[in-house]
Amino acid sequence: MLFIVYAQIPSEGKEVEEYRMDYFYATMWFIVGLILIFSISKENKVFYIAGGFFLLLGAWWLANALLPEQDLFAGGWGIALRCIAAAALVVLTVFFLRERKRNIRREEQESPPGKKDSANKGSGRK
Repeated sequence: MLFIVYAQIPSEGKEVEEYRMDYFYATMWFIVGLILIFSISKENKVFYIAGGFFLLLGAWWLANALLPEQDLFAGGWGIALRCIAAAALVVLTVFFLRERKRNIRREEQESPPGKKDSANKGSGRK
């Protein structure tokens, strides 16, 4: 596999750096996705979705690097990636806002009624 990857990299010019960056980004997205799935998902199940999205990005970047004749960020493929990214962003935003509302309600129920007002007086917040 490693031989195939290096065989496709041009030997000189600007394209060499572009290929290296494609592999770097693919590796980075894979690492982020795996961290989200295996480490942080214990905190909240939404990180499974986020991790899956980053794994998809890693696969997309790797496929783009391995298929130099096909630009996966332009045309129909680029539009598909943007639609997937937009859907993931909407889903993750909805989950984030729901979780934030839950946390705010939980904090309001746990704190005594007078404590919240006195804490905000000194900080300048209302």
